[in-house]
Amino acid sequence: MSLILALLAPMLAQVGPFVTPGAALPPVERRRPAVKVQAAPLQEPSRLQACLEDAEASPSDAIEEAEAWLTTVKGTPQVEPNRCLGAAHSRRGEWGEAEAAFLAARDAAAASDHALRAQLGGMAGNAALAGQTWDQALAALDIAQADAQKAGDVRLSGEIAIDRARALVALGRDAEAGKALVEARTSAMNNPLAWLLSATLSRRQGKLAEAQAQIATAATLAPTDPEIGLEAGVIAVLSGRDEGARLSWQSVIAAAPTSEAAATATTYLAQLGQPASKAP
Repeated sequence: MSLILALLAPMLAQVGPFVTPGAALPPVERRRPAVKVQAAPLQEPSRLQACLEDAEASPSDAIEEAEAWLTTVKGTPQVEPNRCLGAAHSRRGEWGEAEAAFLAARDAAAASDHALRAQLGGMAGNAALAGQTWDQALAALDIAQADAQKAGDVRLSGEIAIDRARALVALGRDAEAGKALVEARTSAMNNPLAWLLSATLSRRQGKLAEAQAQIATAATLAPTDPEIGLEAGVIAVLSGRDEGARLSWQSVIAAAPTSEAAATATTYLAQLGQPASKAP
């Protein structure tokens, strides 16, 4: 499971008569899994793996374990306990503490290990996004993306670009967010979130033709994603395609009838009203 369980960002904050402000961003785990240490078959779990499992099941115990662990190591070995500490604080929704722990893990990593530093910096940035400290998020993500590029990890660089775009939109820097999303669509072209957020930003800027093309790509990559269905309906209704909007929102309800997305879709459908009766 992801270390960051539910990140909120205004990228999907909607405008217009059919949209609710402050909609939740899809969870991080749909973009990329958290870094995990895999134990070899038939071996005991590593200390980090055990600590991460504790962070999921009993974060308070994991915090105690990680803090005790930190007192026994110095330098690069501090990466793992800080990583666990960040996971445990994330599980408790303590985003500032989680960000600080992930940054400490990143700073303890070898300067030459750009891949690890990029992953840990991305986690710190996501924690800051969850805590809505946008400037701090952007600072961590800028460094993480530079590390990903030094490591030659194009996909990770593209996924970090998605997170940078979220921070930039929150800071009101839409033009820069658009550039970040261009990079995301190029470097992480199979990530549906890159296309969903691109469609949302294009729609907010009144570029409905671009938004329609981008949401269509997102739907191809993740056809049952309810957030994509919601956005597709918003774009359709703003483009004067009420029936297309109705079908999109009905599909959200059919795919996940008890979800928050389904409740939102139901509200949109009620505002849209019933289709006009055809003349006999």
